[in-house]
Order: sequence, then C-alpha cells, then structure tokens
Amino acid sequence: MSEDIENEENVEAEELFEHFNVKADLKQDLIRIDKFLMDRIPSTSRNRLQVAAKNGSLLVNGIAVKSNYKVKPLDEISFVLPHPVRNLELIPQDIPLNIVYEDDDLIVINKPAGLVVHPGYGNYTGTLVNALVYHFDNLPSLPNNYYGRPGLVHRLDKNTSGIMVVAKTEDALTKLAKQFFDRTTERRYHALVWGDFEEDEGTVTGNLARSIKNRKIMDVYEDPEIGKHAVTHYKVLERFGYVSLIECKLETGRTHQIRIHMKHIGHTLFNDFDYGGDRILKGTMFSKYKQFVDNCFNILPRQALHAKSLGFTHPTTKEWMQFNSDLPEDMVQGIDKWRKYANTALKDS
Repeated sequence: MSEDIENEENVEAEELFEHFNVKADLKQDLIRIDKFLMDRIPSTSRNRLQVAAKNGSLLVNGIAVKSNYKVKPLDEISFVLPHPVRNLELIPQDIPLNIVYEDDDLIVINKPAGLVVHPGYGNYTGTLVNALVYHFDNLPSLPNNYYGRPGLVHRLDKNTSGIMVVAKTEDALTKLAKQFFDRTTERRYHALVWGDFEEDEGTVTGNLARSIKNRKIMDVYEDPEIGKHAVTHYKVLERFGYVSLIECKLETGRTHQIRIHMKHIGHTLFNDFDYGGDRILKGTMFSKYKQFVDNCFNILPRQALHAKSLGFTHPTTKEWMQFNSDLPEDMVQGIDKWRKYANTALKDS
C-alpha cells in the first residue's frame, strides 16, 4: 500500500470536507440562501445545503442560519460540506474490529497499527472502511462523503494505533466533522521519541505543508503564506536517557502533525521510517547499544505513536464523551525495554 499523501491515505478531517466562503455583492437582491449558493457553488445540491444549515454549519456573518434565510447585500457566508463522492466500489470484508463504544449515531473503535483507514488508489481492500461495510449492514453509504468512505470524520495513519470515532448517520457525520473543524474535540496521543527534553512541557507551532523534496512527507514552514497553521502541545511523561515518553495534545489536526512537529524540534518519533526515526539518533556507537536499539526496532516495528484518548460532544445527546485506550503491546514492550535500560545500563555508565 502506498502511503503517498497525494493518494490521500493520511488526509486529515478538515480535508475530508470542503470549506467555502462567499460574500454577497453590494447590490444583492434578497434571495433564499440555499438558492443563492446553488448558483455559485458547482456540484452541490439544495439538499446538501439544507443538511449543512440543519447541523449549524451554514453561517452568515459568523452566525448559524436556516436554509430559508434571505441573503442581504455584503453578507459574508461560510459553510462546510462533505466532499462529493468519487467512484470507488467498497468491498465488504470480515476484518475484526475492536469496538470500544457504539450507539445509534456513532462507533468508537481502537484501531490497531498496520490497518489502513480507507481504500485509495492501488489499495481497495483490507481497510477499516471495508470492515465497517461488512460489520454494519445498516451503515449508510453517506452519498456526500468523500470517496464514499462510510462515516469517516477523521483518521489515523496506517502505522498509528488508537481511538477513532466513526459516524453511523449523515447527521452525526456533519456534526462531528464540525467539532473537529472548530477544534472543540480533545485528542491526546502518547509517543516514544528520540532524545531527552530540557523542559517538562512545551508547545510546537509551525505551518505544515508537503515537503518540496519528498511529497510523501510533510515539512514545517516559517512563511505564514505556506501550508496550514498547526499547534501541538506536549509534556514529558517519562525520561529514559536517549528516548522519552511524551503526551501530545492536538490543538489542530494536520497530516503527520505530531510526527513532523517532533522532528522539527529534534525529537523524531522512535522508529518513524518516513522521518528518519528508524536509525540511532541519540546514544553511543558501541555495538552492544546498537544491538539493543535493533531489538527495540524489532519489538516496535513502526512509529511509536498511539491515539490514547478522544473527547467530543455527542451529536444527538449533546453529552460530553471521553474515551481512553491502553497502549498496544508493541509499545508497552518497547517502552519497558527502554525503562529497564535506563535503570541499568545508563546508571552503570
């Protein structure tokens, strides 16, 4: 499976949805907003616009309006719509799902590392979406969802494990997507990274865009005109000398955000192949140490990143919901080896 960003395996929630901004002319006649927008936004429908209005995603001058609102001169209109479907057959497959919670509106799952979230170019089977289609006969195809991916509000990279929420209705999909876009969700990750930190906590801010040298990965740009604003807050949970266990809280949700932000500040994720964490970045040159690190790579054969918790407001009940997951066994074993190393080898050196 290609992990090329252009093949959209790693597109974040904000890129699952189209974001529009329209300003009415000074001489604009009074007209229903759904009709006004249908004449200006290609490939949309009145039904899509009415669903957006119903879910509070249709704003005029920053205030949510109904679909019968009459547009006035110089009104500033903004709204969010799921990308139109692309023609892609979804093949149901009996892939086990670790369901943490389920009700009529949504499913919360604990995704294992190695599971691709959705089908894409050259990769049409073996994904989370193929499993969802199989396990939930009544899961709607959500005709306005990009690539026809049932219920996807956000996603995790193939080799990142952890908590995800999946919508079971279009109403839940739109409301949850708006929460991710408005940054009212709470997402925390645990990561094992190279190096020790001078401080116990901090914040990384830097615009993210595709790397000029390698479009499969992202890069940080200081120019505010390049890329998308991204903010990651982190704190150190444990120090093991040459590596550290940290918690990251996302303020924004960009492609590879934690992975590239940590690399940017000199703390590349342990065994992150794309960003150079799959080689010794801190430590000695002794062969015994190299063998120890290689053993850790074998135990933890992917980037050491886990979506530990997710909090959001339920789209129907309006109740705040918080879900947590244990670290997977590969991360537990890898961290334990580093903990023992820090308690023995480093103290004896």
